[in-house]
Amino acid sequence: MTSVPYEEALASADLLFGREQLDIEIARMGREIDHTLAGERPVFLTVMHGALLFAGQLALSIRTDLEFDYVHATRYRGQTSGSDLHWLRRPEVPLQGRTVLLVDDILDEGHTLKAVRDACLEMGADRVLLAVLCTKVHGRRAHGISADFNGVDVPDRYVFGYGMDYNEHARNLPGIYALKD
Repeated sequence: MTSVPYEEALASADLLFGREQLDIEIARMGREIDHTLAGERPVFLTVMHGALLFAGQLALSIRTDLEFDYVHATRYRGQTSGSDLHWLRRPEVPLQGRTVLLVDDILDEGHTLKAVRDACLEMGADRVLLAVLCTKVHGRRAHGISADFNGVDVPDRYVFGYGMDYNEHARNLPGIYALKD
């Protein structure tokens, strides 16, 4: 990706999904999660930083009682290619015998989400369900990872807004934008 100033990138980007459409999809996800988790009290585990905006809205759309925690993990550590998972913050809520609802902004190739999901299972979670605001449509997904709950599909382009950043800008845009190809 060639980096251009944020203002220039935003001015030429395509708006894929506006706030109203995302509100509808997130409410739908909340209903689906309620149906799936009926009778359980899952751990609602937000992946920082990108999922912050989406997770707050999703939590308010879920009627099932939730216990909240968050994780901050990376595979990149300042590099352009990933390696082993590095925890900046592990979950503090005990996961043993629990259902975990792992919430993130985007499922792209899924290597980091797969590593976090697998770590939750190693910590004793009975199951880990993945809820993402968007899934990037391509054929490069990590083996064994898919969203249990997905808001919208996005094309295989660089996307930002609604929690996702463009060079540490634009996380608070009220929509999902994509750079031109």
